[in-house]
Amino acid sequence: MVAVAPVVAGERAVAGNKVRTHSFLRRLDHKRIVQAIKKAEGKSSGQIRVFIQRWTFEGDALPRAERKFFQLGMQKTTSRNAVLIFVAPREQKYAVVGDVGVHEKCGKEFWKKLVIDMREHFKKQDFNRAIILAVSEVGKLLAAHFPRTGDTINELPDEIVQE
Repeated sequence: MVAVAPVVAGERAVAGNKVRTHSFLRRLDHKRIVQAIKKAEGKSSGQIRVFIQRWTFEGDALPRAERKFFQLGMQKTTSRNAVLIFVAPREQKYAVVGDVGVHEKCGKEFWKKLVIDMREHFKKQDFNRAIILAVSEVGKLLAAHFPRTGDTINELPDEIVQE
């Protein structure tokens, strides 16, 4: 079972003008985001993935993010401590989905604060800062509750997924 933050459903990623996916991806600093993921995961056994939805879809981002979480096999981590940061630039929506192990440790308030903090950066169209902030905050949470041990392995790829 995946625990999610219901407050993220339907969050607007960008205020005002729609951002074309191509423009969004061009402005995204993939290298910095992947480095942030590696740094965050380096302190815990948790797993963080960033997914960029390239195409349009109907409805809220949260159900879409939950499906993507399962499609990416994120529920299969040993400690059920994976988190997906889902961004749909064309729809101007985003969601953050944490597996049950993570949600049990942080509760709803963590997710609520995280999406509010991300929203401020998205409104300014500072996409890199919004995503890196989320990765960093999730990384701190994971390090506190799922510290890295000698036998910790990287269970999921760190690269940004785009579909």
